[in-house]
Amino acid sequence: MNEILMRVKTNNLFVLLFLTFLLYLSLSSAQLPPYVVASPRLLDAYLQDFAFKTIFNPRTGVSYDAHVPISLRGIKVSAMRLRSDSLRTRGVLNYKEFKIPIGVVEKPYVERLVLVYQNLGNWSDTFYPLPGYSYLTPVLGLLAYSGDNLSASSLHELDIKIVDKSILVHFLNVKPVPIGALAKCVYFGLQGSIHFDILLPGNVCSTMQQGHFSIVVETNAPSPEPCGYEKVQFGEKNHKNMKLVLLISGILLVVIILGLLVIRVVIHQNGSSRVRELDRVENNEILDMTSIGDIKVPFAFGTRTRPMIEHEYFA
Repeated sequence: MNEILMRVKTNNLFVLLFLTFLLYLSLSSAQLPPYVVASPRLLDAYLQDFAFKTIFNPRTGVSYDAHVPISLRGIKVSAMRLRSDSLRTRGVLNYKEFKIPIGVVEKPYVERLVLVYQNLGNWSDTFYPLPGYSYLTPVLGLLAYSGDNLSASSLHELDIKIVDKSILVHFLNVKPVPIGALAKCVYFGLQGSIHFDILLPGNVCSTMQQGHFSIVVETNAPSPEPCGYEKVQFGEKNHKNMKLVLLISGILLVVIILGLLVIRVVIHQNGSSRVRELDRVENNEILDMTSIGDIKVPFAFGTRTRPMIEHEYFA
């Protein structure tokens, strides 16, 4: 009986663990980014953390691609660690789409720095909406951080300056410019400013600061006014998707909990019935059967206990 009880408990525990695992999978698949109604500045901090995790024991001047979570699929992030003196005297010939000239100076000064590259892909219009403009390329970012502590997170960007020269951004896979439209470079500053500039031949934009860049064309909608990044939120479509995901997650959670309760009740009933059967078999004496005519009746060959003589004179 004990063995059967242990088996019932083990099966019950296995079912509970399996259902818990299914619940975890359902919630993980519906998990939303932690910055659902937050700013691109929080996104920069989030991507900086992932970028730094890829450069454990790095080689100077080598680009390391980071892996972002599935909730940010489409975004590409890389990190490159450099010596400040080397960056100032040599620059970086090619770092993805960026070409960094000599003469870069950062404030405050650090012995080593890390350049974090971002390609926001299909998330460009989500984090950097431009009413009145259409993107011809994804938004690209280049940000500089102190590289003295590679385990640090949520770092503030270094203030980098370039004298007499510019960082060039060579955009690849540019969408065709609509007839009659004029392509422009757009620059998003770290403090929330938005600037437009001319597009150089070869789909090249130039800048003397770090930040985020893209190529856009103007549409019929009114031009946007510069605004603080803290006010940038998901659009109405993303809010509807978010509500749908939360609704589906809630339904899955309720179904799994109800299924868990039903299975637990069934297992408990089956276990109780088997225990009662074992108790009945253990407590009842099973006798041999014999036939008397056409009837079968229990039959005992002898008594279990021999009689004891109670009177002393028979001793």
